[in-house]
Amino acid sequence: MADGEQQGQQVPVDFDESKMHSAYANTVRTANVGDAVLMDFGLGLPVQNQGRQGLRIQFGSRVIMNWAGAKNLAMSLGNMIRQYEERFGEINPQGGAPGGASGGQQGGPPPQL
Repeated sequence: MADGEQQGQQVPVDFDESKMHSAYANTVRTANVGDAVLMDFGLGLPVQNQGRQGLRIQFGSRVIMNWAGAKNLAMSLGNMIRQYEERFGEINPQGGAPGGASGGQQGGPPPQL
């Protein structure tokens, strides 16, 4: 079969979600580790320590991706954010989601996944 003939074929994909787990995160820490991108996802909660307010972040999940996967993730998130903002209004990164959209308000309960 010639190369041109293979381009039109669809490859079946089987999604196995049997070992997947879900976690809520409101914080991400990223690092460049040479040929990969490292992302640590965590939950940041306000704490009081000796009368001073602070923030405690518990990291619970780490994802390591190659640069092509990271770029695909960035493009996908960009498209999702654009569509969300077209529907609900601009997201303020410091203040959560706009206008009462479910599951996106800062400080509210995590969405049910």
